[in-house]
Amino acid sequence: MRHSTALVTGATSGLGCAAARLLADGGWQEVIVTGRSLAKVRETATELAAETKKQVFTPLELDLNRAASAQAAFAELVKRGRPIDLLLLNAGLVPTKKRVITAAGVEASQAPLIGHHELTVRLLDANLLSPDARIVITSAEPARGGVPMFKTTDLPAFAGKYFGGDQTMAAEALIRSGPDVKYSPNTAYADAKLVIAWWAAALARRLPSGMAVYAVSPGASNDTQVARNAGPMLKYVMIPIVNLIPGMNQTPQTAAGRYIQASTFGTEVSGQFFASAKGKFSGPMELQRQPHLHDRGSQEAAWQAVVRVSGVDLVRGERPGRLGNS
Repeated sequence: MRHSTALVTGATSGLGCAAARLLADGGWQEVIVTGRSLAKVRETATELAAETKKQVFTPLELDLNRAASAQAAFAELVKRGRPIDLLLLNAGLVPTKKRVITAAGVEASQAPLIGHHELTVRLLDANLLSPDARIVITSAEPARGGVPMFKTTDLPAFAGKYFGGDQTMAAEALIRSGPDVKYSPNTAYADAKLVIAWWAAALARRLPSGMAVYAVSPGASNDTQVARNAGPMLKYVMIPIVNLIPGMNQTPQTAAGRYIQASTFGTEVSGQFFASAKGKFSGPMELQRQPHLHDRGSQEAAWQAVVRVSGVDLVRGERPGRLGNS
């Protein structure tokens, strides 16, 4: 992969900002930093340039929840016409105590994936990703299971109970947090991160040869803005307590380093989910082999559900020869 142009979503704070700084320090020629406010993203680009002493940061307004903003950002990328070598899909959100549905009818913590899907598909169909591009998307430890207080929905069982076994309908219900979904913020968060891991696996089967995608948990890092909309119990009680536990609060730079590490992986692990070892929330990350992550039916159901919700699908579809990936 060339170290020419990288694009980082959610780059105005936290892990996205840390990742942009690491990319500049790593010799990338251009780092496109995006955020919901043009003024804020310009400020971030200026600050990063001053900190790194590198004039490589390009600000781009991109609000993944606003169609007009996403379309304008994509139009600007088309106008530039320069292929992106690393697409770092970092923007995310911890759900609130009460269920929040966006204007597009999507549960708030699921919404970033819809925007990331639309951006990725449009870039692919416009040939704006380089032939050996890497796509890294943020997932989280709860997607692998075994994380206290977080539980993912058993998609096949959920589909069997409410949707006649149709996993695509069930996955769409989770994304929309429909009437059959009993809302819990921790479960909503875990489900959103699991859907991301499934989506990445399905995308890997659709990418041209030479490109690769990875879902990555950055591990525990609470010094970010990801929980800005969380309830007071999480923000002011649980997170301060967690911060006192060794290994539970990496610096943003350490956590973002996982993204950079994943961007160097080969195509043989495209579509895989990388997170901490069992029982850990920091330290070296490893490929996750839990059966629920590798269920082909769940992966394809997640992809099709995202397509239904977003209304956007790849023109090329699945590639023969990539069908054997889990």
